[in-house]
Amino acid sequence: MSLEVTIARIAELHSVLAPQPATTTATPSTTSFAGALQGASAGLGTAAAPAAGTTATLASVLPSQGTGAGQAVLNLVRGEVGQAEQPPGSNDSPRIAQYRQATAGSGVGPWCAYFVSWAARQAGVPLGDSGQGFGRVDDVYAWAQRTGKAIPAGSAPPQPGDLIVWDEHIGVVESVGADGTINTIEGNSSDKVSTRSYAPGSRPAIGYVRLG
Repeated sequence: MSLEVTIARIAELHSVLAPQPATTTATPSTTSFAGALQGASAGLGTAAAPAAGTTATLASVLPSQGTGAGQAVLNLVRGEVGQAEQPPGSNDSPRIAQYRQATAGSGVGPWCAYFVSWAARQAGVPLGDSGQGFGRVDDVYAWAQRTGKAIPAGSAPPQPGDLIVWDEHIGVVESVGADGTINTIEGNSSDKVSTRSYAPGSRPAIGYVRLG
């Protein structure tokens, strides 16, 4: 092998084995990573706004859970569903007698107002200026109007635990359907504590009483 060929071969090997400059690959890699990180951060920021908007939209359509006092009343009356007059039509039974005890001066008679008076007292929010309860539906609503607890029908949707007032009858709102159906629990309904459902307009209420 000639000297010239040997020198050329050494130069070729040297060029192959020589380390490549680190800056050639580091700069594109660093730039790519920074760009990707910036893009990811921007994407998260974009997603956050719709998420907040979605939460607000859901909050506007989900039914309210009612007041704490209303929920306490509702929990109590749910446990009374099925309590019945003994005998039927008598407006009386050992349990109904206990409902009457929540109303001062009560006597055997229609007991829907006794029932809500009992539930309110048990929940710690008795009806009446002195917590005396009421035997007449009209007296319940008159007291609610005087004390700022009355909500006229149509002025605001009812909430679970509100008392629902009709002419000469009263119950407790259990839930309100998406279509406006009002589900209730009522004393002295078919001679017992009953659950009922009212489609919009089927039995218009006078108003509601919101406790707590």
